[in-house]
Amino acid sequence: MGNDHLGKGEQEHEHPKHELSQHAKRIYAIRELLLEKGVLKEEEIQRQIDYMEARSPANGARLVARAWADPRFKARLLADPRAACAEMGIDATSINEFVVLENTEKVRHLVVCTLCSCYPRPILGRPPDWYKSFNYRKRAVVDPRGVMREFGMELPDSVEVRVHDSTADIRYLVLPLRPAGTDGMSEEELARLVTRDSMIGVVDPLQEIPEGNR
Repeated sequence: MGNDHLGKGEQEHEHPKHELSQHAKRIYAIRELLLEKGVLKEEEIQRQIDYMEARSPANGARLVARAWADPRFKARLLADPRAACAEMGIDATSINEFVVLENTEKVRHLVVCTLCSCYPRPILGRPPDWYKSFNYRKRAVVDPRGVMREFGMELPDSVEVRVHDSTADIRYLVLPLRPAGTDGMSEEELARLVTRDSMIGVVDPLQEIPEGNR
C-alpha cells in the first residue's frame, strides 16, 4: 500500500485528483464508496496508513544494533525472531515463519525471492526495485558472489556464501557482522551502520557513520 492509498487530507492536498493516475483515482473511488457504505471508517484507514509508514529498514537496523550490543537479545532474536521483534515494539505477526541468518567470518547469507518479491516488509519496509528484478532473482542463485561484487563486496574464496529463497510462508533477515572498532558505540550509533542492503546480505554494514548522519 503506497501513497495512492491515503485517505482524504494531506495526500489529496499534495496531489489533486486530476493529477492522479487512473489506478489511483480508482482507489479513491473505492475508498469513498467503502466509507459511504460504512464498511470502513476514516480512523481505520488512518491506522493502516500509520502502520504502513512505520514499516521501514529502521526497524531492522534497531534489531541488529540491539543484537550486536546485547548477546542475550541476540540469542532470543535467533531463536524466536517474532518474539524478539515484539520486545522492540515491532509487529512481525504477519510473517508466518521468520528466520534470522547470522553472518560470520566464514559464512555470508544472501536473501532472494526467485518467484516474485517475498520480503520481510514489517522489518525492512518496501523491497527495493533491484530485489524484485528478474536479473537479481536469477543471478543471486547462480552467481551470488558476482552479485555481491557489483554491490561492492569482494569475498575471499574461503568464505562460504549461502543463498536463501524467500517464499510466501518464510521470510529472512540477515544479521550482519558487527564492524570492527565499534565497541564504544551506543545502540543508536550502531543502528546508523546498518543498511537495508546489509540485511538482505548483498553487502556488509558500514564501517563508520556517514558524515551527514552523525
